Order: sequence, then structure tokens, then C-alpha cells
Amino acid sequence: MKKPAFDLKELSVGQLAARSGVPVTALHFYEEKGLIHSRRTAGNQRRYSRDTLRRVSFVRVAQRVGIPLRMAGEALAELPEGRTPTREDWARLSAKWRTELDTRIDQLTRLRDDLTDCIGCGCLSIDKCVLRNRDDRLGNEGAGPRRLLADRLAHESRWV
Repeated sequence: MKKPAFDLKELSVGQLAARSGVPVTALHFYEEKGLIHSRRTAGNQRRYSRDTLRRVSFVRVAQRVGIPLRMAGEALAELPEGRTPTREDWARLSAKWRTELDTRIDQLTRLRDDLTDCIGCGCLSIDKCVLRNRDDRLGNEGAGPRRLLADRLAHESRWV
């Protein structure tokens, strides 16, 4: 594909894909999700304004650091229509995302640390398995299927 002139006001979907390094299918998906916008020519071809390159870059960087597309879309929605994200926008938005990322890091750290005690056996009655049976209150009553045993004992006591 011929490299588009640097001063083009609009890019075709192929040109946008070539310039951004994002597949055409991903660009269509981004558009479907409202992350980017195009206009249609008389021949029904998509045309993107040049600022879409920066919006696509913004989305890709957000994804790379673990920000879901939903949150990237919410961030872009805060910007006035047609304006590209600036350095100040990124600083403000990344500060908001920091809390979200810190929470996920804490969750993953706990998960990693909990795996140390897990032997991966699939046993439902293992007394230390915080992954399978978190906050096990019935385990304090003894081993085995406590609910089934309680139902059975209640049933048997009716016949005694």
C-alpha cells in the first residue's frame, strides 16, 4: 500500500490500519464499540479524520497496561468530540486508572500467594484451600459434606 501523504485530512480504513499497526478488523471493532468514528463516502467507504490515529494509539496503550476497552472508551467519551487526547489528558486519566490497577495487582498478588498452599487436587474438603472454599464456615463443624449430612440427620430425626 502506498504511504498516505502526511497532510491528508482523512484516512481510509486501510491507511489507518497501516499507520497505526492495528488490523482493519480491530478498527471496525473499535468503531462498533464507539472508541473511534468515521464518516462514509458516497461510495460507502469509511473515512477517518487524522486525529483517529492518536485515539487508536491511546486505546492500544491503555490495553497494553491492562485497562479494559470499556474504561478506555469512558475516558475518550470525556473528551470533547473530535479532540485528540493530550499529554495532560493522559496524565489525568492514568491517575484515575492507577487505583484500578493497584487493586488488580493486590488481587493477583493474593492469588499467587494463595496458590502456594494449593496442591491442585480438586478436593472439596481440604481444610486449607482458600481458593476453592473461601471463608469456610461449615468446615468448622467437621469434615465431609456438611449440608448433606445435616439434611440426612434432620430427615432421620423425623423418623425416630
